[in-house]
Amino acid sequence: MNTIFMLTLQQTATQGNAFMQFLPLILIVVVFWFFMIRPQMKRQKELKKYRDELKKGDKIMTTGGIFGKIVEINDFTVIIEVESQARLKVSKEAIVKDMTDVPASK
Repeated sequence: MNTIFMLTLQQTATQGNAFMQFLPLILIVVVFWFFMIRPQMKRQKELKKYRDELKKGDKIMTTGGIFGKIVEINDFTVIIEVESQARLKVSKEAIVKDMTDVPASK
């Protein structure tokens, strides 16, 4: 009976020690999640919501730095009009900013 009790006690101590060895790794993963992954997911969700709410007449900027005003919206593409009255067809995924509040340049 005494040897069974001692073996059980040793196994419990070993399992607790293994947990303590992995605790720093677990903490690193948790910190990485809260400071890196979670904010990035939030930004992506906000950008998707912004792209879904686009409407005709909105002033936007693309990932390539092209500024324009939305003329037509389709499911996956947007036709924008740039300053020289030229029209460009771009993917909705390329739109990154709302430029409505930015004052016009001279």
